Amino acid sequence: MTTTGAQTRTFTREIEGQTFEIGLGRLAPNALAACTIRYGDTVLLVTLADGDPRPGIDFFPLTVDFEERMYSIGKIPGSFFRREGRPGTEATLAARMTDRPIRPLFPKGFKREVHIVGTLLASDRQNPGDSLMTIGASTVVNISPLPFEGPVSSVRLARVDGRFKAFPTYAELEESDLELTVAATDDSVVMIEAGAKQIPEDDLIEAIEYAEGICRELNALQREVMAEFGVEKMEWEKPADRSELRARIEQILDGQNEMVFASVQGEGFRGLDAMGKYVIQKMQEAGDEDVDTRAVAAETEAYIKATVRGKILDEGVRADGRMPDQIRELSSEVGVLPRVHGSGLFQRGQTQVLTVATLGTLRDRARIDAIAPGEWKMFMHHYNFPPFSVGEARPMRSPGRREIGHGMLAEKAIEAVLPTFDKFPYVIRLVSDVLSSNGSTSQGAICGSTLALMDAGVPIDAPVAGIAMGLVTSDEMATKWELLTDIAGIEDALGDMDFKVAGTETGVTAVQLDIKLKKLPPNFLREVFARARTARLQILDVMLKAIHDPREEVGTYAPKITIVHIDPSKIGAVIGPGGKVINAIIAQTGASIDIQEDGSVFIGGQDAAGVEAAVRQVQGLTKEIQVGEVYEGPVSRIMSFGAFVEILPGKDGMVHISELADERIDRVEDVVNVGDMVKVKVIEIDNLGRINLSMREADQEGAVGIREGGGGERPRSGGGDRGDRGDRGPRGGGGGDRGGRGGDRGGDRGGDRGGPRSGGGGDRGPRPSSDRPGGSGGGGDRGPRPSSDRPSGGGGGRRW
Repeated sequence: MTTTGAQTRTFTREIEGQTFEIGLGRLAPNALAACTIRYGDTVLLVTLADGDPRPGIDFFPLTVDFEERMYSIGKIPGSFFRREGRPGTEATLAARMTDRPIRPLFPKGFKREVHIVGTLLASDRQNPGDSLMTIGASTVVNISPLPFEGPVSSVRLARVDGRFKAFPTYAELEESDLELTVAATDDSVVMIEAGAKQIPEDDLIEAIEYAEGICRELNALQREVMAEFGVEKMEWEKPADRSELRARIEQILDGQNEMVFASVQGEGFRGLDAMGKYVIQKMQEAGDEDVDTRAVAAETEAYIKATVRGKILDEGVRADGRMPDQIRELSSEVGVLPRVHGSGLFQRGQTQVLTVATLGTLRDRARIDAIAPGEWKMFMHHYNFPPFSVGEARPMRSPGRREIGHGMLAEKAIEAVLPTFDKFPYVIRLVSDVLSSNGSTSQGAICGSTLALMDAGVPIDAPVAGIAMGLVTSDEMATKWELLTDIAGIEDALGDMDFKVAGTETGVTAVQLDIKLKKLPPNFLREVFARARTARLQILDVMLKAIHDPREEVGTYAPKITIVHIDPSKIGAVIGPGGKVINAIIAQTGASIDIQEDGSVFIGGQDAAGVEAAVRQVQGLTKEIQVGEVYEGPVSRIMSFGAFVEILPGKDGMVHISELADERIDRVEDVVNVGDMVKVKVIEIDNLGRINLSMREADQEGAVGIREGGGGERPRSGGGDRGDRGDRGPRGGGGGDRGGRGGDRGGDRGGDRGGPRSGGGGDRGPRPSSDRPGGSGGGGDRGPRPSSDRPSGGGGGRRW
């Protein structure tokens, strides 16, 4: 293996039989720290830069970006400008999954600007690069002067054929029933992200423990890098001592517990802000000088946080009066909107989510222009969090990282129970709009999505529900703690953990864990999964009262889709030159038609009659007509010697005047006219592919359609030998034998057969009157027909 980017020093470990490499020394020399991470032929450059401290802010200004370069797979971007634009969904998720385990390990009160960037330099399109990012970020911070309580590593895990596999390939992820990403320090798990196919909680815990072991190996590798490249950590300005201010705030708020708990009832920080203003006002009224409003607001929030947490730990009562394992009031409804394909409204406490399902045809699938293999996406879930959901007045913006992350979490949870495209050939889009928020809207979106899918008639394997669990501890080491079920928004903000678990009655389909602690309490995972399962089943009971099973059919306004399988060699016949044929069918029927290389034709549209007409035309263009089959179709043209009948769209056959009826016919118009629907039987297909039909013999047949079964001989209707039918006599212009039927029949089958036939095809002409005594144009006894003239035998295929 070549040295990545000509790095001057590399550190390696064997992980799952493949070399994991950290390289340093050459690339990005102006960054505060930089390294490359390589696994297989996937190479990620991770850089660190810092800025000046930002005094007065109440958050840590850490920014993490993940940049995908399309040159890494030897591809030019497909955008108009042929360059990368804003990060895609996968890059956004990679940045979030790096930020979440890194952020808690910086010391509290550290306000220096920090920017970490992961740039994908090369990809073998087998080993994903996003799972390497956390390790690179931890490495560069560890060898920099910035204070950090690492190392921390992350690993993606799959389960293929019952065996866990770290850093799986894209192909292995497709086969796996679990996609788990775990970030862990030497002491504890600090982040989990998972999508699973209804696996039991015990299996998931086993996978997390396996991933922890891999993380410890990678942490040890980072320590080798730190030993050689680490530098002295910087001194940084810690927050000023505010003990006097805290005492003053406690004095003002002493005995105001009712007001304190009222301030944390709603979503967001408006109640906390109001309490801060209240304290400032009291201080100013009391004559306090030089009031630092920011410091007062921050310390007031800290006082409220301590008060709320203390009541939970000491009394087992939450800010809104609930017990730790109590869920807020639940409600579920379906069919709440007209004309949409499916809708579900889910509410838990003040959190209300409306999800709408839309079913589309194959052409509605999303094209993917990304590093990962795969070109199309058949299922999408989009999550919106408008400002009015929390009572705020601010401009609407395009989806941010939070919206993308929440939407993808719900997508993972639901995707596990969706039917395969072969069984339900629809592209599915779910849109979850948060109408009111007070905690765990992503899990509300999961519940609303299940309701909308069932209302739309999507045959999901099982309904899915989600719940958010919280944690309150007495200190960073979690010597005393309390687990909370169904956390409200303020409990998420003031608590130590947000643990989201979604699944069915059978098992888990999605997990997301974020903590603000250095480590989780011992034996914590089993208890939190057990509590989450109890809550999930309680929510499912409420949802199933609204709709117990998916509707049997898709809605009135949803497209109707039929799949037709044709011989791939006949795709050209359906498309036609320059798309002329397929576009004509679409224009005539209003249906959409999408053809795959394997011969699968997806025909869809809101009008069932239009879809049926398009199906018939496609089948007509590709159907192999067999002798003995019976059809019903319109008379398209009339000639003096017979009538042409359209037996399939675009395919005509001719009924000779002698085959119109058993009795003698003088004029074709005496029996049929253009536009008449007639039943005909295929009696001959000549060596030029021309189809001869009979109305006489069709009258003796049963149902119209293509017969079941395959080819093979079949007695003609009526049974037995039809006996000697006499000599048919010579036909005009050619004697007894029909002679050759040469000549061009035109570009389209079923074209005009008119014109002279003698000596090379053409018009059969009227039969001499001497052939059939009793009238002009008639004939006498036809005589026996040679068996080779009209081979008998049933057709193949299905009846329609």
